[in-house]
Amino acid sequence: MPTERTSLSCSKPTGRLAACHDAITKGRNSERLTKMPDQWEFKSRTYDNCNCDMNCGCQFNLPSTHGYCQTAYIGAVEEGQFNETPLAGLKWAGLWKWPGEITAGNGTRQIIVDERADEAQRLALQTIISGEACAPLSNVFSVYGSMCEHFLDTLFLPIELEADFDQRTATAHVPGILTSRGRPLINEFSGEPFHVALARPHGSVEFEYAELGLATTTVTGGMDMAFEDSYGMWCVHHFNQDGLISTD
Repeated sequence: MPTERTSLSCSKPTGRLAACHDAITKGRNSERLTKMPDQWEFKSRTYDNCNCDMNCGCQFNLPSTHGYCQTAYIGAVEEGQFNETPLAGLKWAGLWKWPGEITAGNGTRQIIVDERADEAQRLALQTIISGEACAPLSNVFSVYGSMCEHFLDTLFLPIELEADFDQRTATAHVPGILTSRGRPLINEFSGEPFHVALARPHGSVEFEYAELGLATTTVTGGMDMAFEDSYGMWCVHHFNQDGLISTD
């Protein structure tokens, strides 16, 4: 059973993603912003690689590095359930890309669910990662989904993920779709790992704390993407139907 925690209210996000909130609430994709009555919790240790430099605009309230956004998330659910359906132990991946800034919309999304999931678990994970099961714009899945217009079929495949948050290392593989490797920044003077972390105690729709490093990812198929030594992130996604769950 999930432990009792205090859930943050569905407040307006701050930083770069606030522009997404403004665009959506002014009318874009408003038909997808209906709150659903499902009761759920999702706690995932997640590794993310996007195409930005280390100062990713989503976290530092800046434009994207290259004028367009692409990102790949791979996670392992530590705790969770969707209504009565248990989710712990399953893996998942989410692929998103936009031809310009996220705030301009017209994005494309594909969800990948652990092939070990049964029918109820597959539906539950798809619903959570689509952002359709929570208060509007209360987590990163809802924000991303609301800025997409193109949705590829969900894939059910084996997902391999080894992630060491303390060391900022990761390897991920989805056969025929994705390969990724994360590593820490290296201090050019000492040759030792250079520890960089990001705290977002307020205003985030994604996490409160994240480890940062560099990562390289190749995606093939309908979501072709490739980036090298770009923004890598290790964080805990902890959400429920109301939004981000605080550790306070």
